[in-house]
Amino acid sequence: MSQQPVQAVSGRLILLIKAGYWLALMIIAAMVMASFILLQQMMAAQRQDDTLLDIVSTQKALSQRIVFLASATGAASRDQQPALVAALKQATGEFQTNYDLLLQRTAADPASPAKLDPKSIESVLFAKPFHLDYFSVGLIANGERLASAFESQLAMPGGDYKGGGERVNLDASVANATLSGYAALGHRISAYALERSDRLLELHRTLFYATIGVIVLVALFIFRPMSNIILRKTHELVDARNSMAFIAVHDGLTGLHNRSFLTDHFDTLIKGAHRRRERLAVVQLDLDRFKQINDTLGHPAGDYVLVVTAQRMRDSCRASDLCARLGGDEFVMILNGAGGTEDINMVARRILAQINEPIIFQGTTILPGASAGIAVYPVDADNAGDLLVHADLALYSAKKMGGGNFSFFSEELRRELDYRKQLEHDIRIAIETKAFQVYFQPQVSLTNGAISGIEALVRWNHAERGMIPPGEFIPVAEKCGFMPEIGRIVIAKAINEAAEWNRAGIAFGRLAVNVSGSELREPDFDRFLFDTLEKAGLPPQKLSLEIVESVILDDEKTGIAAKLRHIRAAGVHLELDDFGTGYASLSHVNPNEIDRLKIDRRFVQNIHENGDNSKIVRAITELARGLGISIIAEGAETEAELDSLMAIGCDQVQGYSIAFPMPQEKAREWLVARAPKKARLTVLQGSLA
Repeated sequence: MSQQPVQAVSGRLILLIKAGYWLALMIIAAMVMASFILLQQMMAAQRQDDTLLDIVSTQKALSQRIVFLASATGAASRDQQPALVAALKQATGEFQTNYDLLLQRTAADPASPAKLDPKSIESVLFAKPFHLDYFSVGLIANGERLASAFESQLAMPGGDYKGGGERVNLDASVANATLSGYAALGHRISAYALERSDRLLELHRTLFYATIGVIVLVALFIFRPMSNIILRKTHELVDARNSMAFIAVHDGLTGLHNRSFLTDHFDTLIKGAHRRRERLAVVQLDLDRFKQINDTLGHPAGDYVLVVTAQRMRDSCRASDLCARLGGDEFVMILNGAGGTEDINMVARRILAQINEPIIFQGTTILPGASAGIAVYPVDADNAGDLLVHADLALYSAKKMGGGNFSFFSEELRRELDYRKQLEHDIRIAIETKAFQVYFQPQVSLTNGAISGIEALVRWNHAERGMIPPGEFIPVAEKCGFMPEIGRIVIAKAINEAAEWNRAGIAFGRLAVNVSGSELREPDFDRFLFDTLEKAGLPPQKLSLEIVESVILDDEKTGIAAKLRHIRAAGVHLELDDFGTGYASLSHVNPNEIDRLKIDRRFVQNIHENGDNSKIVRAITELARGLGISIIAEGAETEAELDSLMAIGCDQVQGYSIAFPMPQEKAREWLVARAPKKARLTVLQGSLA
């Protein structure tokens, strides 16, 4: 064969190889590009689905809020109704906006034949059995109509409702049907997202293996970096999905299961125990000194203690048991096949012994201490909610015994729970009727007997059970969130009475009222206080707020510190109550923040016999005198205690030795009887001068 034909064949072969090479390269490039686009579509679709699910979740909450506000507005007093009507209009508007956004995002068409498909989104919106579009529009119309009716009734701007009263009733069945429809819509969107994700993943996998095959046939050294990128992207997607699934049911700090997982699986555990005829023990744990650890060592130390506690919980239980963190320093352990009371007792002791071991953090030994409350299925309750409530009540009982121990739920605690529920109900009624009374206890100077102040104390004379001690109903009110409302009732009544005294010229020094942290966290507390003073006509300088040390320690994020500075700048005095019993920093004990310190009664009682108490009171008195802060001792009950306080230099006192807390009529008589007598001018007749 001549050289020319050989060259021609060789040239065609090279051209064919090059063509094949570039064709393979283009195919691989197309595959890679397709894989990348699929990944982007998958992530975009996932974000879209998450957005739709957030809207659905918000709509479910708003539908219930609209019904709640409608009911609350109808039951509220006339002065409370405007705010509730505004909230109702806002909730209805948000619901309508979200629904329009939902229709826009889903591109749902009521005329589409897809509504006949029971698996489609249009079916939920426009067809049986949910008719979500109909009920959503109906709920919006009912909410707007009800708000307009209330506005007309209250003569509010925009109130132009002309219909009859029977047309403004909001049917709860509409909200329930709407809630069911959105729940079904959420399931339908989740199912679509999962199906689409599976399809895209399958297609992506096919493209991936095809790309690998072509790369092996053509040139591994060219496409190996690209295949690694694809593999890495795939792993990142899978890891992201796994991470999201883990975070959804686990606590981010400790790695224990979270409250959501416990709520979803508790009933399953109970059914399993019922089927096996076994006992199931719910152990609720709480760290006794966790707040002190955070306050003294900082939040990193607190987080470390939580992590170590969680690990010790895992180490002390079996694989079949469930450990969960409810939030903060609250933990729950579900013990399957718990056995008898003695078995549970032994397990609880072992768990607490392990958790209560010292923890070393950056060279510091921490003794967190833990208490536990135990409720047993089916002895104490047969459902998850009651078991957790009973375990929490048992935990509270264990803490009352001093902490570091555990307690079982008992019939006595059940009776206490029933009593607390009834007490909570009665407190709610007492708030509505403003049945709380104000008693006053004077504060006097030991030097000249002058009245330096008078403290307002809350009292509750129950219609059936008589006078209920504050120590009995205040903890329940604090736990139920009623203290801000009770505090405002007491403050308003006390300020009004003090204003009457002030107008009558009755000397009472300053009125002192106790204010809790929950009251100060109310955003409008300072406005309420100033409005009450202005309406009553009491000068701000005649009022003192008594706060405990934990409120002073509250950080700036809550806004309490700034609020206290604002109140003090207006002339209201601030007093630090129960001084010496908390963890206050001396940086807060200065005349720029505090006007008076109140020494706690535990240091005053038997001060003449207890040398340690005498030294503590003397040190506090000298500290306050050096800083220019006045001081008062509470709880003085005997002549000997008064003499000791006088000798130390603590001039102002408050206690039973001076006067018992009195209702306002008795307090007024007491103040008038001890008011300084005015000198009388006598006019002589005749020439005598």
